[in-house]
Amino acid sequence: MAIDIKVPQLPESVADATIATWHVKPGDKVERDQNLVDIETDKVVLEVVAEADGVIGEIIAEEGTTVGAEEVIGKIEEGDAAKSGSDNKADSKSNSDDSAEKKQKSADNASGSGEKIDVKVPQLPESVSDATIATWHVKAGEAVTRDQNLVDIETDKVVLEVVAPADGVLAEIKHDEGDTVGADDVIGIVEAGASAGSSKTADSSDSKAESSSDEGDADVAGPAVRRLLGEHGLKASDVKGTGKGGRVTKEDVEKHVKGQQQSSSSASSASASQKAAPAAAGDRDQKRVPMTRLRKRIAERLLQAKNDTAMLTTFNEINMKPIMDLRKKYKDIFEERHGTRLGFMGFYVKAVTEALKRFPEVNASIDGDDIVYHNFFDISIAVSTPRGLVTPVLRDTDRMGLADIENGIRELAIKGRDGKLTLDEMQGGNFTITNGGVFGSLLSTPILNPPQSAILGMHKIQERPMVVDGKIEILPMMYLALSYDHRIIDGKESVGFLVTVKELLEDPQRLILDV
Repeated sequence: MAIDIKVPQLPESVADATIATWHVKPGDKVERDQNLVDIETDKVVLEVVAEADGVIGEIIAEEGTTVGAEEVIGKIEEGDAAKSGSDNKADSKSNSDDSAEKKQKSADNASGSGEKIDVKVPQLPESVSDATIATWHVKAGEAVTRDQNLVDIETDKVVLEVVAPADGVLAEIKHDEGDTVGADDVIGIVEAGASAGSSKTADSSDSKAESSSDEGDADVAGPAVRRLLGEHGLKASDVKGTGKGGRVTKEDVEKHVKGQQQSSSSASSASASQKAAPAAAGDRDQKRVPMTRLRKRIAERLLQAKNDTAMLTTFNEINMKPIMDLRKKYKDIFEERHGTRLGFMGFYVKAVTEALKRFPEVNASIDGDDIVYHNFFDISIAVSTPRGLVTPVLRDTDRMGLADIENGIRELAIKGRDGKLTLDEMQGGNFTITNGGVFGSLLSTPILNPPQSAILGMHKIQERPMVVDGKIEILPMMYLALSYDHRIIDGKESVGFLVTVKELLEDPQRLILDV
């Protein structure tokens, strides 16, 4: 019996997702609850696991495909079907040459009778009369898939993406980058059903060798990796795989290409004393990569914050010596008692929570023409991950002790690093704390995290000469930066909030005693 592998339910604010990585391939045996595929949304990476023991019968949605909730992306053969599927794997492999030849013939037939479809400029807004071809992402003669982004068209307001109307080949580009075009102008031609190699002739033996090589690549590399190999003119056998079972990963390909470039550069430098100009030109290579959905979402939200709010930043500075002395005195006992380190973030969160109680405007947000005051304290903590900046939420911080906060932040940071944050952990939050000090930032103006109305930036602790009671002392000082939405928070409240945070951090006993 075949079991559907489906995309899990997505939250209301997420319309679709992208297949990020398949960890199995057709014919592989899988066990119940084994992770089969990672699906990436603009917020988190979701794992889809096997519902039962069996064999992967089919992968319907390849890596990079956009999918919706409950969409079937693959199938698992269970029971007898799994057994027969496993047995048939050997037969299918022995017939790979025949199937490859059939596929080649089929592709050749399709390319000979492919329908030509116009690639047109989409409708432009009423206030926009024309647009400019910004970037072609494919070249004439290259294979394209349905809904693949072909070209970016730029207006004075937005950048529009024009996608392929069908699978096939981009047969012709009618307007080059920089050309001015109008709505419904034909800017290219896609030949539906054609293959990229249809315009080239080759020996039958060459085709067989190439198809055999492709089959070998498919065994040790996923679709996204095979595309990357093709871009650099490589085969999977050229690259040493470090993935599970010797599979080749994107990182393996990039490392191999980088090594080739370095070898080429060193070889050319040895013989380029008379040809310095070409060698210098080789060092100016560029690489264009598509933005991930998370990076796109980050860009959209940051731009939204700049355009839709009256953002302003106020500053102050803190003497961190009292907290540093307290940590030095109790950090070993604290870690032994609670099993976690006593860091600075616990104090920051406690101080912010108390300040939010005293200044409810900072713990509010705008919804249309209304102001919504939140009587709970959910604080977003900015966490840097390999995929970008995320802001998971610590909930009900007014009920948490220092150890609870430190443990909570540590768990969120680990999940963020590993891509394991859940949708629930990413949603909500009334206020954000970001700590650029861990990267060495001395001062910054953080950007709001909509729909929140304020964000607090912590920075590098640095010893500076300060005047204390008429004398100069060297103290560990840190700048604070509070960015806020001036539509809802006035200067009096913003400055009062920041001063409260400063006073609490400079006298940490008050945080512990709740006074």
